[in-house]
Amino acid sequence: MIDAVQVLWSPAGENLPSLGGRELVDVTDGDTPNVRMPIRMLSVDTPEVTARSAERAQAIDQEFLQLAGWIKDGHAPISPGLAAFLLPKLETGTAGTLHFAQGKEASAFAKQNIEKRLTKPNGNKRNLFIRAAQPPFDTNSRLLAYVAPDYTEAERRNLTREQRATFNLDLIAAGWAAPFVIYPSIPGELDLPLLLEAATAAADPQAPKGIWANPHTLLAYEYRAVEKLYRVTKKKVDGESLRAGEATSWRERYCADMRTRQLHGPEDYFTIPPQYRLWFWPQDVTEAVGRLNLVPAPRLVGAE
Repeated sequence: MIDAVQVLWSPAGENLPSLGGRELVDVTDGDTPNVRMPIRMLSVDTPEVTARSAERAQAIDQEFLQLAGWIKDGHAPISPGLAAFLLPKLETGTAGTLHFAQGKEASAFAKQNIEKRLTKPNGNKRNLFIRAAQPPFDTNSRLLAYVAPDYTEAERRNLTREQRATFNLDLIAAGWAAPFVIYPSIPGELDLPLLLEAATAAADPQAPKGIWANPHTLLAYEYRAVEKLYRVTKKKVDGESLRAGEATSWRERYCADMRTRQLHGPEDYFTIPPQYRLWFWPQDVTEAVGRLNLVPAPRLVGAE
């Protein structure tokens, strides 16, 4: 029996995803195991490969095409402006297939790029430099971070910021990721201009790269939202009751224009060029308005 104690506490924490069949990497000493863990790279969003197969991607083609019909018939709970913006992308009949193909290309680029940049001239491997966010984990318990090769201090003195860029920035520069800056994890004053310049160059209409080469591309956050909108609308069309708030649950984040500090509602993000979108979870909006001096757009406050 232990003696009764008077200290009661429920600590905050994160449950990291299981390693499953993957091995523990190594143990330095008894209380310092080194383990594998998933990292969600900050400020970037690459196309999804959650379809898993070409067959499932083709099925999503048809679901999105069906959703386009429901939108035109007025069944989908979506604003007219966002509906008009998304419809051309959904009506192609290949939205799922395109996104899946882009996801595989983005993944292939990331693997090749990481392998290349972690290899030293002599063939040895570099370690990783990881800078985590605050808070450090997302809702899926993945570490939120910027990731780059770990250069020595002597090497850094002879490299520009562009030359020692993060893998996050590489994805944007190659056109395989859309900028996805979410408050409060905003790049610093020296890094944000690099992100904006790289994103603007990748999406240049005269020489678009990666995902920007196809005008019907659904950005990854749009793709995920459309998947949810399809499920919500299908329930509605099938006569199933929607839970309170379910009709708008498919779009989650508010968005501000970095150039003007104007804050827009979740369905008005498309009015801002992709590289200048700054995203906010609803619970962070009140704090962000004060800290960043944001100005609500007229539609957001019912003035339009």
